[in-house]
Amino acid sequence: MKRYILAISGASGSVFGVRVLEAILRKSEVHLVISSQSFSIIRHETGIDWSGKTDAEVQKKIRTYFRSRRIHYYNETDLAAPLSSGSFITDGMLVVPCSMKTLSGIAHGYANNLTERAADVTIKEGRPLLLAPREMPFSAIHLENMLRLARIGVKIAPPVPAFYQKPKELSDIVDFVAGKILDSFGIPHDLFTRWGGQETT
Repeated sequence: MKRYILAISGASGSVFGVRVLEAILRKSEVHLVISSQSFSIIRHETGIDWSGKTDAEVQKKIRTYFRSRRIHYYNETDLAAPLSSGSFITDGMLVVPCSMKTLSGIAHGYANNLTERAADVTIKEGRPLLLAPREMPFSAIHLENMLRLARIGVKIAPPVPAFYQKPKELSDIVDFVAGKILDSFGIPHDLFTRWGGQETT
């Protein structure tokens, strides 16, 4: 079974992170980091309340929601978590959505929290890293940070929708974006119909 790190940072678009998490969990183990700001954003945008007084309570809520014990939740302040070490082997990391603050921290090796530290480890160990920057318009600073990371092999995958699949509901757009993120990371899924009418596998 493959093992991935997924971080949901404090940016609008948390629904994409939730959908990506759901899809990855079908066949893989996920080590999850959620920024403190993201809990209220997730609740506001999706109606899902994963907040809790303790990390154990948060993990229980998330595992109950997905009906899976393959999720391992970590507080973003826990720099002693396994994800902080290169000896903790994973198949890569995704940050969906990725705030500009998190993007900057990763681009400059700041490692101020567990998301940034885990990304720093992923880069130094040469493992796949994907960021889904959620902002518009991008400033020159944002673009330079993305270019800095892209040049060392980090996949930059903004959550940009397409409409050739003729979405009928908002969930269709969410599935398309989540599916494209998974495609960019090489993770199989069946979230949307590809151009030409071919189902994903």
